[in-house]
Amino acid sequence: MTPETALDMILKDGMVAGVRGQFPPAVMLPLAETLLDEGIHCFELTMNSVEPIAAMQALKQRYGSTACVGMGTVLSVAMAQQVIDAGADFIMSPAFQPEVVEFVLRHNVLMIPGVITPTEAVNAWAMGVQMIKIFPIGALPLDYFKALFGPLSHMRFICNGAMNEKNTQELMQAGAQAVGMAAWLTGDGTWTESRLRSRARLVTNAIALARGETVTREA
Repeated sequence: MTPETALDMILKDGMVAGVRGQFPPAVMLPLAETLLDEGIHCFELTMNSVEPIAAMQALKQRYGSTACVGMGTVLSVAMAQQVIDAGADFIMSPAFQPEVVEFVLRHNVLMIPGVITPTEAVNAWAMGVQMIKIFPIGALPLDYFKALFGPLSHMRFICNGAMNEKNTQELMQAGAQAVGMAAWLTGDGTWTESRLRSRARLVTNAIALARGETVTREA
């Protein structure tokens, strides 16, 4: 998948579903099937989870271009190389590490580094990234994002960290183009299908409302 295609899928959905912890292939595949059925097509596995590479590759093999499957918590060039070799559609990090950003961009993979200050955002954008992860923005007041976004509205931001349906709608109305969420949306690997569907509908409805669209499914 090209960086442009991966970015387009994230922007279209307005969200990336993340997982961290006990999500080997046997858990990840049915979870992804449920979320895909609810209109969520982008997935971020994390390197500090159980069998993340195997789970990522299983998703890519089963769903192909229907799903955009990337890896998060990539904290070194060595990790980035491993993930790129495994076929990740994008790479995400909680931090801005110029050497990792440069390496991933050189390999023509969508890189979404994490920042929390305007200086980090400007420096990351200047390197050529197409989307920046604000992390952990959900734990901060909404006014922080508004203040940061004001002079940086030419950048694309995905908001991550302590996200839920309420701050999803607020942050997207304030200028964010996507959100990322893990535990609130996907749980710990033991959630029932009905619970996953309920959370998925809450967040997709919040995104629809933020965009001024009609909500079609009840949570």
